[in-house]
Amino acid sequence: MDFWIDAVRAKFPALSLTDKGRRRIYLDNPAGTQVPQSVADAVSRCLLTTNANLGGFFDTTVAAQGIGDEAHLAMADFLGAASPQEIIIGANMTTLTYHMSRTLGRTMKPGDEIILTRTDHEGNVSPWLQLAEDLGLVVRWLPFDQQSWQIEEAALAALLSERTRLVALNYASNLTGSINRVKALTGIARRAGALVYVDAVQFAPHGLIDVQNLGCDFLICSAYKFFGPHMGILWGRLDVIDALKPYKCRCSSNALPERFELGTPQIELMAGLSAAVDYFAELGAAAGAQGSRRLKIAKAFEVSIAYENPLAQQLIDGLSDIAGLTIHGITDPKRINERVPTVSFTVEGIVPETIVRQMNAENIFLWSGHNYAWEIVHQLGIPAEQGVVRIGIAHYNTSAEIDETLESVHRVVAMLRQERS
Repeated sequence: MDFWIDAVRAKFPALSLTDKGRRRIYLDNPAGTQVPQSVADAVSRCLLTTNANLGGFFDTTVAAQGIGDEAHLAMADFLGAASPQEIIIGANMTTLTYHMSRTLGRTMKPGDEIILTRTDHEGNVSPWLQLAEDLGLVVRWLPFDQQSWQIEEAALAALLSERTRLVALNYASNLTGSINRVKALTGIARRAGALVYVDAVQFAPHGLIDVQNLGCDFLICSAYKFFGPHMGILWGRLDVIDALKPYKCRCSSNALPERFELGTPQIELMAGLSAAVDYFAELGAAAGAQGSRRLKIAKAFEVSIAYENPLAQQLIDGLSDIAGLTIHGITDPKRINERVPTVSFTVEGIVPETIVRQMNAENIFLWSGHNYAWEIVHQLGIPAEQGVVRIGIAHYNTSAEIDETLESVHRVVAMLRQERS
């Protein structure tokens, strides 16, 4: 089925902005996507018409509560949760993970073991490392296979023991783009008696998440990576989170999920969060899906994946033509479904930032650096102070933008090489 890219792009006002008459190409999407008009409208409408704290009996506070309830319900649909009680909304992924790590720490004792991967974003590493330091836990490191670019099941199984209390996993890497086989890895960890905490921040914009099917205990994502506002969302299996005692104010609610949501909620951003989920549902409906919001979201991902993957392969193929350029991730067209369209590379003898600065000057937005994939660059032997050039596609990008980006990479690399010679 054709992807109606012009209609999709028309929903995102930022895509039509220019700077001194020059178009913008947004390929900084792994660090944060643009938002549709509907998300901005929802945030604005909330601030202007339902701006109140929760817990009162007048109209605006009642309406604000409704916005919060709908945000939890929307994310339950987005993630395939059994109940909105399982949805915890907070400031961002890292803050929520720090909070949950300290809560889970109350159930651990010195000598207990946790497993961390070399493919995770630092937001799913440092909270657990520091918890281990505080409590005297043992950290086991799980590397990724540099041939498959994924965490292998046998490697995880070899690290598990009767003392393993938690495995922190990555769904998709924000540097290599590789998608891990989370369901299989979770099954191995759960059979060993360990809890599983999944970072799905990079996967959430590019694939349908079904937490019940995955079998994990926790899964976290960030709304600003899937066309929403700056918020973090943590799903926790109901029986697991209901048994936990979080750090919170003495007089705050003990209900779920409120007892995990510290302080006054960001009601206006919750309005934007619901609108972002509804954007996916509208996309699915336009593709012919009927029925529940969840079914429409599933259809949206079906059509967006079919559109994004050829763009990713177009980018990979074009980069592969450059001598001395190394793509750090899956490049085999037969395995394109095993990665998200986040592509990172280095060029022999050229510092990544010099490439990015030149391309940014051409209004092609992309990043250099380690991008908080701290363990990945160290496993690969890439200088952390330099990192990689990272290009990330969203389903509002076009083939023409990829062609223009590739032309720029080729030209910039040639220019920088000439300057060195």
